[in-house]
Amino acid sequence: MAAMTTDLKADCGNCFGLCCVALPFSASADFAIDKDAGTPCRNLRDDFRCGIHARLRQSGFPGCTVYDCFGAGQRVSRITFGGRDWRQAPDAAGRMFAVFAVVRQLHELLWYLDEALALHPARSLHTDLRRLRDETGRLAAGTPEQLAELAVAAHRQQVNDLLLRTSELVRVQAPGRPKKSRRGADLIGARLNGADLRGVDLRGACLIAADLRGADLRQADFIGADLRDARLDGADLTDAFFLTRMQLNAARGDAATRLPTALERPAHWTQR
Repeated sequence: MAAMTTDLKADCGNCFGLCCVALPFSASADFAIDKDAGTPCRNLRDDFRCGIHARLRQSGFPGCTVYDCFGAGQRVSRITFGGRDWRQAPDAAGRMFAVFAVVRQLHELLWYLDEALALHPARSLHTDLRRLRDETGRLAAGTPEQLAELAVAAHRQQVNDLLLRTSELVRVQAPGRPKKSRRGADLIGARLNGADLRGVDLRGACLIAADLRGADLRQADFIGADLRDARLDGADLTDAFFLTRMQLNAARGDAATRLPTALERPAHWTQR
C-alpha cells in the first residue's frame, strides 16, 4: 500500500484544539469526565495544547488517544477559517465546530479513496476512484458557507458504493475457498485466535475484545469495524485494507503483529 498523504494526518500543533472543544463525551472507560459539545475540555491549555497529553491513558482519557481527525483540524483552523481561532472569534465558534465535523468526514473519505487507488486488483475502478477523490478534495476545500450546507451523507453514499466494489475486487484475490461474510457481525469477545480470515468482509463488524491473536487477516476489509480492546498479538494484517490509525489505537497488539506499511505500530502496544 502506498503511504498516505501528509495532509490526512493530524497536526495538533497547527490546530486550535477543535476536537477538544467541538466533540462531546461522557464519563466512561474512555473518558474520565462528562463534556458537552462546544465546551472546552478542562485539560485544554491556553495555547490549544493538551495539558496531560503525555499521560492521557493513565489519567483516564484513552478515548483521546484513539481519536483521529484525519487532518481536518489543521485544515479548518488554518485554511477554512484563515487562522482565526474560536477564542478570538466567538461569534464564529459554532459554525467552526459544525464545519470541522463535515471536513473530518470528508478527510476520512479521502483516506479510503487514497488507499483504494493504491490497490492493484481494483485498477479497473481507478478512473472512477480518482474522479471521486478529486470531487471529495474539492468539497473539503470549500468555504465555511459551502461546507455548512453540504449534503455530506449523500456524498458518503457515492463513495461507499465505489469502495464496496473495490472491496469485492480485492477480497476475491485471497487464496482458499470464499469466506463467509462477517459484515456487521456481532463478534464481541469472539475466539478467533489463529483463524484463517484472509479476504473476509469485516465491514462494520463489532470485534470488541475479540481474540484475534495469530489470526491471518490479509486482504480483509476493515472499514467501520470496531476493534476496541481486540487482541491482535501476532496477527498478520499485512495486506488488510481500509484499516485506520483509530482502529489500531483502539486495539491491543505486540511487536509480532504484522501491519500494512502505511500504518505505524501504536506506542501503547506491548514490545515483546
